[in-house]
Order: sequence, then structure tokens, then C-alpha cells
Amino acid sequence: MNSGGMKQEAAGPRGRRAHRPREQDRDVQLSKALSYALRHGALKLGLPMGPGGFVPLGALLQLPQFRSFSAEDVQRVVDTNGKQRFALQPGDPSTGPLIRANQGHSLQVPELELMPLETPQDLPLMLVHGTFWKHWPSILLKGLSCRGRTHIHLATGLPGDPGVISGMRPNCEVAVFINGPLALADGIPFFRSANGVILTPGDADGFLLPKYFKEALQLCPTRKPLSLAAHEETECQSACKHSSRGRRMIQQ
Repeated sequence: MNSGGMKQEAAGPRGRRAHRPREQDRDVQLSKALSYALRHGALKLGLPMGPGGFVPLGALLQLPQFRSFSAEDVQRVVDTNGKQRFALQPGDPSTGPLIRANQGHSLQVPELELMPLETPQDLPLMLVHGTFWKHWPSILLKGLSCRGRTHIHLATGLPGDPGVISGMRPNCEVAVFINGPLALADGIPFFRSANGVILTPGDADGFLLPKYFKEALQLCPTRKPLSLAAHEETECQSACKHSSRGRRMIQQ
């Protein structure tokens, strides 16, 4: 009796997962595969990439990892992606429909349709980069880095703010606010992507130095200002980890 009850109880979570729409699982799988192919892997995969980062959808769907998907599946993922990561256009008869990632490339993409932001008035009032505690000590010392991509990504607000659809992961733990006009005055360019993300290649070494940080904010578990002094924040990070570990032990 008890063992039967335990089996039934253990099967409960699996049963709930089984009821998750299969189409949603496939869409997540397709979105991840598109992100890799269009942002990073097009050349390795043998996809012809034209101006603006577009590749023929037909050629993409011929790759083994996409053969279980249709053009309709891709259209649905493009239309429903909350962060507007991808764009489709008709193309011409020789290529058929074309698809691209709007930003996030590690590949050099010519003519990506980035809008230059050339004056302080062009810049959004808020420029903020989201990151995690494990990266924070290095960021305080060295600044923000492209980290293998062509640009550093900046959002125009915090997660949950109206109009903010992309540019920062919703689970980020630290927000770094950037003094855009100061960086612009020092010759660091800024651009706006098709889905509203603000992009910058940083300086000649691919960094946005700490001197361009206006302020920083801890995002979780509660929001509170952070010091921009490296040694103080290292201590804060350690204290936050110990506090989190202590809460987990109490809960156990």
C-alpha cells in the first residue's frame, strides 16, 4: 500500500511534465538551434551568409539538426519570440526566404542594419548591462567585455520595465548602469539593433572600462545599490553567498 502510494507520488511531477505542450518544447529546441546557427555557427555549418547576416531558410532547413522542422515552425518561433531575436524576409526567387539573428553574433556580419547613435541625444536615458555575481569582481577591475561576441549588449531598462524586450537576461543578479555620453565623448561607438538592444564594441581591446560605470544595483534577492569599489563588492558578494547558503541550510 505504502510502496504503491510512493510510486504514485513519485510519478506526479513526471506526469505534470508530460502534460507540457510538446510544441513548446520543440519551439525552445528550434530557437536554441537557430541562435547557434545564425549567431555563431553559420560558417562552420556551411551556410551562405549574405549582407545583414541573412541566410537562406531552405539551406538552413537542410541541415541535420533542422530536418524535423518546417518553414512554418520557423515562422512561428520568429513571430512568438518575446525578445525578437530573429527576422525573416522574403528574399528573391534564387534564394527563397531569408532568416537572420538580429544581434548577438560572434561572427563578423557586414551591413547588420545597426543604427548608429552618434550624439548624447541619440542615446537612451538608461543604458544598463545585466550580469551575475561570479563575473562581478572581474567587471569591477577590468570593465565589461565583448567575451567573444562582436558587441557588448546593453538594455534600456531593467527586467520587467515597460518596453524592455531584450538586452538583459531576466535572471541577472547585478545591473551596471553606463555613462553613455562620457563613453561616446571618448570615441566609443554605440548602435541600436533591429530589436532595440543597444550595442557597443567597446574600446580597441573590446572593453567598456569601469570609468564609464555610473552606478550598480543588486537585483536579487532584493534590489539595493552596490559600491563600485572592487574590494568592497568582493566582500559583499561573499556575504551574499554565505547568506544564501545559510537560508538553504535553515530550510533543510
